[in-house]
Amino acid sequence: MDFDQPPVLRVEVDDRSVLPTRGWPLDIPAVAQVVEDGLTLAPGVTFLVGENGSGKSTIVEAVAAAYGLAPEGGSTDSQHATRRTESVLGEALVVRRGLAASRWGFFLRAETMHGWYSYLESLGGDDVRFHEMSHGESFLAVLETRFNAKGFFCLDEPEAALSFTSTLGLVAVLQRVVAAGGQVLCATHSPVLAAMPGARILEVGHWGLREAEWADLDLVRHWRAFLAAPERYLRHL
Repeated sequence: MDFDQPPVLRVEVDDRSVLPTRGWPLDIPAVAQVVEDGLTLAPGVTFLVGENGSGKSTIVEAVAAAYGLAPEGGSTDSQHATRRTESVLGEALVVRRGLAASRWGFFLRAETMHGWYSYLESLGGDDVRFHEMSHGESFLAVLETRFNAKGFFCLDEPEAALSFTSTLGLVAVLQRVVAAGGQVLCATHSPVLAAMPGARILEVGHWGLREAEWADLDLVRHWRAFLAAPERYLRHL
């Protein structure tokens, strides 16, 4: 029996759950595909790459919630919550966990991290003073202090606060997580982040979810074309 398994083998809809048959988020092709077929996660890092509104963040948020992480971010012990905005998908999914795998996890959700910092301050103690750092510095501090154990880590567009150099630093952090036996699911718009060696890429769009190579991503193709000749894009604005 293989006891060296990642924290999450697969997520799928619980047979006992009742989901709406139409409307958000079921009308998003990628979400509908997860509901219909489930989602199998490989060890290491899986990136979801796609345009705004394609469903990648909705899927990451739902998987994080199904794993037991607060939808607004934090660790498996976090109770941080302000205003509910998450979809019903997280309540409908069940996680097929790896044998003897860690149950520790962390969800870094770029748009709600400010609130999570305030939540930590309200708890007291001598934690890192995230509010006293710049936006990018605080993200890097979270990565250095929370992504340091074997577990399951969800990230929603973490590059939002990071410079080019800091994004490369995030790749290094994820490499350390994988080397320690951790598992990562990340939604991103960053061609730098998606270029991480050994990562699995799922491109998200009107087709749903599909395996993709970095060089074949629409994201990479557009960035290459823009950097080669930005005027070709800007003159149409």
